[in-house]
Amino acid sequence: MENNERKGLIAFYNVENLFSPDPTPNHRLDPTISGLRNWDEKKYKNKLFKIAHVFELMRETEEVLPMLIGLSEIQGQAPLDELITMPPFNSEYGVIHYDSMDERGVDVALLYDKSKIEILSSEPITYFFEIEDNNPANYDTTRDILHCRIKYAAEIINVFVLHLPSKREKDVNKPKRQYILNDVRGKVMNIISKTEEAVLICGDFNENPDDENIKNLLYDDDLSKILTNPSLELFENKNFSTFYYKDGLLFDQILLSNNFFDGNSALQFKEAKVFNHPKLANWEGNFKGKPFRTFAGTRYLGGYSDHFPVLVEFL
Repeated sequence: MENNERKGLIAFYNVENLFSPDPTPNHRLDPTISGLRNWDEKKYKNKLFKIAHVFELMRETEEVLPMLIGLSEIQGQAPLDELITMPPFNSEYGVIHYDSMDERGVDVALLYDKSKIEILSSEPITYFFEIEDNNPANYDTTRDILHCRIKYAAEIINVFVLHLPSKREKDVNKPKRQYILNDVRGKVMNIISKTEEAVLICGDFNENPDDENIKNLLYDDDLSKILTNPSLELFENKNFSTFYYKDGLLFDQILLSNNFFDGNSALQFKEAKVFNHPKLANWEGNFKGKPFRTFAGTRYLGGYSDHFPVLVEFL
């Protein structure tokens, strides 16, 4: 047991559409709240069970549950409230979540071990992108970033959970990701220049660790290093959390301020990893080794997620 006591884990997981079940439509072609095909109670319960099982596997493998878990692609509070009642959480975890203005209604959230973590404050950070016509109803919205100030072992950590606009249609969203990351960088610089508090950013960045937008996030205006991205080494060693056709991607990352490396923090960085447990992957065919997902297009597969979780282990 002593070994477990000296080990801390923090995780991030894009859970691929953890949505409440849709009400039964009056007509077969009626649009659904989820946007998913036949998203009924049975599929929803299977999804919840699968996501909980991921963390059962994590506890088995790592001998400890993450004290903090950033999540993305959740719709509303209800699935989270249900998830934390299930093993391995058993109502010992709390939830921080805000409904965002995202057009698909998907949000980020933070689960935390109530026996280890005290929440000092939390807030959503919302971004609007204006469309040409200046009508607020037509503003382009995206997922909020969640910012929580937490206390662990008398130490304050600023946790940011994000899910940046996706890469699609020849990457029209790249400037938006750049804008958001620049804003986050400003917030991090502000925290680091004014306090001794640690910073941890976890999320689905929709960019790989070697992309310019993420590299820029690591340095302040004087080019002093303010954050470290241990995901870069993982990516260079071909550890991937998700795939686009044959391309391996590491969009899911956890970035850390210098506190976690300088010996002053209660949590000292040990290693980053992709939790690609065999049970979470396809076993055969073209998709062997890739995440066993819930949907492929509109086809229901009944898997876990199209992403693997990522972890950082601390001493």
